[in-house]
Amino acid sequence: MREPAVRELVRRIEAATPPGRDRAVDALRAFAILGVVLGHWLVTALVVDTGTVRGASPLQYLPQLAPISWAFQTLAVFFLVGGQVATKSYVGARARGETYGRWLGARLGRLFRPVAAVLVVWLVAAAGLLASGVGFDTVHTLVKLVLSPLWFLLVLAALTAATPLVSRLHPLWPLAVVLYVDVYRFGQDGAAVTGWLNLPAGWLVPYCLGALWARRDAGASLRTTGWVLLVGGAGATALLVRFAGYPASMVGVPGAAISNLNPPTLAAVTFGLAQCGAALLLLGPLRRVLRRPALWAAVAVVNLSAMTIFLWHQTSMIAVTCLGLLTGDALPGLHTVPDGSGWVPARLCWLPVFALMLTLCRFAFRTYEQPGRRTAHVVREGRPATARETRETRETRETRETRETRETREMRRA
Repeated sequence: MREPAVRELVRRIEAATPPGRDRAVDALRAFAILGVVLGHWLVTALVVDTGTVRGASPLQYLPQLAPISWAFQTLAVFFLVGGQVATKSYVGARARGETYGRWLGARLGRLFRPVAAVLVVWLVAAAGLLASGVGFDTVHTLVKLVLSPLWFLLVLAALTAATPLVSRLHPLWPLAVVLYVDVYRFGQDGAAVTGWLNLPAGWLVPYCLGALWARRDAGASLRTTGWVLLVGGAGATALLVRFAGYPASMVGVPGAAISNLNPPTLAAVTFGLAQCGAALLLLGPLRRVLRRPALWAAVAVVNLSAMTIFLWHQTSMIAVTCLGLLTGDALPGLHTVPDGSGWVPARLCWLPVFALMLTLCRFAFRTYEQPGRRTAHVVREGRPATARETRETRETRETRETRETRETREMRRA
């Protein structure tokens, strides 16, 4: 993109942003999404073994890489922001006289419309691969890699639907459920299936924390809460890993007896609380930094395509991996088994290629997330701003221009 076009895009986004918008919330959402993407790209490998593609993880062979999962397992931050935004959105909808059904339908529609696109594409792709003679095990590996992250959206949808009920639930209640389930499961040799109670309860903890944040948005108390969560959560996680037998990796490791994420364990929840504490402490610095239009424009663009990025990042990695097979050689960091320290720097070299492919996917499929909108329309209360809302914002920011002049200019652009 040419520099004048970039400047124009930055200007349009800045002009379309409501003056009272908390840009730090959008930055946290963007950070959480990009953390998940980079985490998957770093800890997931596709290995060709006797003509079959199978998944592998460097964490299985190199347990010393567990700290990578600490940096990139950012789902708790996403649920924190999700609870805060959904609570504010629901309160605003009720104040406008909007029904619960209409509010929920709009939010879930924006959530699942992009999902339909990826499901259709992979249904066709899977059928085509099988018809062309590709083995079932290979197709199963690829499809599972793409669809397995969708559990996150199902949980988010359920919590969003329950917002009127859980928005005033204190986070300690679901935390107590997680504690009890783990004590029963690990301390008393209880049935492993009971661990799945932690799937809603574990992510309800940061979601309720976000709702609490929405109700009590006070600077001093947020900073205090942030420090308590950061220090307490990190300390509790360290103790659980060191003395209670929880794995150090905050994501699942193939072959491991216990996964911190599938389903969530107490260690994953306490670690998430530490992440939420860090997020709350970053609000002030982020608000100051994002006054710069260029930085805010980058955050806004990521948020506008958040679902597209999340849904297509695994497909992008698969596409690059498959194209690499055309060379006839096993490329380091792409097709090789991640069992040596040299795999990591080789993998890092492939990340820009994955990002380029993801950019192409974004341009191809963003219309399902942003139907009939221009990029300059920023996200508003967790949803894309409508053309009318953006125009009204411009009217308040550009008082020297008449409405007729602006509408004429917009018609010319269209």
